[in-house]
Amino acid sequence: MPGDLLDNRGRGDARWSWPPIHPEGRKFGIIAVIVSLVFLLGLDWEIIGWPLLLLSLGVFAFFRDPQRVVPQDDNLIVAPADGLVSLIAEVEPPEELMIDDGSGHAGLTPGPVTRISIFMSVFDVHINRSPIAGTVRRVIYIPGSFVDAGLDKASEENERQHVLIERTDGLKLGFTQIAGLVARRIVPFVKPGDMLGVGQRVGLIRFGSRVDVYLPAGTDPKVLLGQKVIAGETVLAEVGSQQLLEGVSQ
Repeated sequence: MPGDLLDNRGRGDARWSWPPIHPEGRKFGIIAVIVSLVFLLGLDWEIIGWPLLLLSLGVFAFFRDPQRVVPQDDNLIVAPADGLVSLIAEVEPPEELMIDDGSGHAGLTPGPVTRISIFMSVFDVHINRSPIAGTVRRVIYIPGSFVDAGLDKASEENERQHVLIERTDGLKLGFTQIAGLVARRIVPFVKPGDMLGVGQRVGLIRFGSRVDVYLPAGTDPKVLLGQKVIAGETVLAEVGSQQLLEGVSQ
């Protein structure tokens, strides 16, 4: 159940259940079902109706919103998205997250930081979650093109939305939701001033996309290139921890 406390010594209750469908996706699934029934029952075109009905199930599955067990440790940064770690690079944060926006709240400090890029295919859960607990300081939407989200240039050319979160101790973390070839809409659930818990739902990107996370300076990833991560559960990094990790693809 949401809000239950579980630990690594067996406390709590865990059981499998069907994941709920996020309200944002129900309308798309219902429309797809209605269209398929029109072809099946109204026009008797089974060759089109049955594939459309299967597609309807896929639409519902795309907008699934499963519960996640979120680690409760202030030093941990969790993954904001399900998907594949497709890029890890040292870069400057986006200008929109650094410049003075007149709000009275400072942005990220200029200078190279580690960016972790998580690519979401159409088969992944597309609900995004907050990597840390804190207050939303910025939500900046930028229109753009729709090149392949797996490409490095997508972070500068595609439709995207920057989010900046500040913890109570002043630590700031930025991440960017990026639309891909198929995705054409970024849907935010939060606004500046909102208080977030770690792992709280912050938005979704429809139909394939990517999320970039800009780690605080002096922090190395605890995930490897090519690793699959789970939003709200996988630990991306521990603040201030620096360690080389290596893995073997097999």
